[in-house]
Parts: sequence; structure tokens; C-alpha cells
Amino acid sequence: MNNNMNNKEKAIALINSFTTGDVTVAQELLKADYIQHNLLYGTGRDAFAGSVQYLGSAPVKTTVKNIRAFEDGDKVFLHTVYNFAGAGNQVAFDIFRFDNGKIAEHWDNLATITPPNPSGHTQIDGPVESKDEEKSAANIEFVKHFIEDVLMGKNPQKTPEYFNGDNYIQHNSGIADGLSGLGNALEGLAKEGIHMIYNKTHQVLAEGNMVLAVSEGTFGGVSTSYYDLFRVENGKIAEHWDVMETIASKDKWANDNGKF
Repeated sequence: MNNNMNNKEKAIALINSFTTGDVTVAQELLKADYIQHNLLYGTGRDAFAGSVQYLGSAPVKTTVKNIRAFEDGDKVFLHTVYNFAGAGNQVAFDIFRFDNGKIAEHWDNLATITPPNPSGHTQIDGPVESKDEEKSAANIEFVKHFIEDVLMGKNPQKTPEYFNGDNYIQHNSGIADGLSGLGNALEGLAKEGIHMIYNKTHQVLAEGNMVLAVSEGTFGGVSTSYYDLFRVENGKIAEHWDVMETIASKDKWANDNGKF
């Protein structure tokens, strides 16, 4: 393993080990007491290495395609498409926390890849680079206020203030572009008795104009983890990608670290 790799490169090398089955990558990059928040896997470096070994020995090769990689302080967040041992393509957000050059902690959200949305966008297309890195802190605060005002419904009348008219690119598989598309989708869900509720935001990370928020709530009454990636342009939300995942019931947890 190249000791000169930066944290983004280390995070990508770690997820790529799923394709090779090379457990030495995990052993070199992870702290022994690595904390795992994917509730379906055991915690610790040895548990991760065991997963790498298992996937490496599977009859169908695992594929990994990283789409975006961003960094905020001691954390790297990735937007990636996985196909674990031929089980089908999944889109994921991964967050890795580093400590003294080693990966110490991991959070993620995964969902099945779906066809393009009503506006023709996929869950992964669009810009992959960040800009305006000097605005990271301001963009974090902007997104925090948006989540509180709009997604948590504390000040819904402020919704238009966060957008440039109806100019808004949407990558959620069921929602069309524009603030109008978002409104129509939420109205349709409400008519079916399905409500998307955000209760708490646990992390907001940014590299310039790319801001990832990790929130907890319910979707249709079911406990749900929301990972929302926003592209901020000129002080407005210009583009949005997301991954929603049902939080597994506690009897299915393989570790006690919690989802968040």
C-alpha cells in the first residue's frame, strides 16, 4: 500500500478491495477497533477483512464504480455503484472517518439502482467535481437551514427562498426536475397516505458546493435513513441526489453501534 496516498485515495482503495478479495488492504488501512455503522455487518477490522475475503471467493465477481469523492476535515464521503457478488447494482453513499491516517469509522446508505426519473436523470449522473471550496462552511449552514425550514417543515413558507425559481435538477428516481416536480411528488405521496418525515440531522459535510446531509426520520411510517447530496450554486440549491434506506430492526443488527 502506497503510504503517500491521500484520504480520498485510501477510501477508494478500501472499497475496491471488494473486487479483489485482498484482505491486506483492509488490514493496512483500517484501525483495529474500526467502528462499523452498517448494521448488517460486524464491527472491527477483522470483520471487514472477513467480508472482503468472502466476496473475493464468491463465484460472481463484485464490481465497484466510484462516481464522486469529496473530503471534509477528517471525513471522506463517496458516491458509488456496487454490485456485490452479482446481487444487482446498488447506489451508495459511504462516509469514512480518518484518525492518524487510518480509517476509524464508517457510515453508509444503499439502495437499488432504478430506471431514470421522469426528467430523464439517473441516480448518479451530473457533475462530479466540487468548486468554491472557500464556501464549504457557509454551504453547510445553508443546507442545515434548508432541512429545518423545508424538510422538517418548521418554516415551509421559506421554501422558494432556497431555489432559483423552478431551476432545480433532481436525481431522485421518482421525482421530476424543479421545485414544482418536488411539490407534485410530495402531494402524490400524501394522497396515498405516505409521508416523508425528517426528524433529526446527524451529519452535514461539504467540499465546496457539494454538501452531504445525513438525516433520520420515517417514510410511510417506517424508520428511514436519508442521505441527501446537494449542489449549491450562487446561494441556491441547484441539484440533488439521494439514497433512502429503511433502518433494519434491532433484532437484525450485526453490531451495536447504531445507524448514525
